[in-house]
Amino acid sequence: MIARRTVTRFVESLTGRMGQRAVKPALDAWFHEVQRAGWRSSAELKGSYGTASIVSADRVVFNIKGNDYRLAAAIDYRRQILFIKWMGSHEDYDRIDARTVQYGD
Repeated sequence: MIARRTVTRFVESLTGRMGQRAVKPALDAWFHEVQRAGWRSSAELKGSYGTASIVSADRVVFNIKGNDYRLAAAIDYRRQILFIKWMGSHEDYDRIDARTVQYGD
């Protein structure tokens, strides 16, 4: 389970910016892949999503749109829930701590 609203809001926040049209289909594809995944561990996630970076037991960073954007998430593998903690450009990602960032930071 994952909240679609967070992804939609992020795409809307990019309106008028260069690359906004390209990030929507990339996030849509990511969203649908994650919904179908059913990962039970970070090892399973990494096995099927090789470009993801495992940050801790429950934190992962996904590369979006050819690594132009990054998405940090917390995953409860037991309950099959992914919580988006942060989304932004690769450049902005360098200014956060993916292990502790919370949505809205």
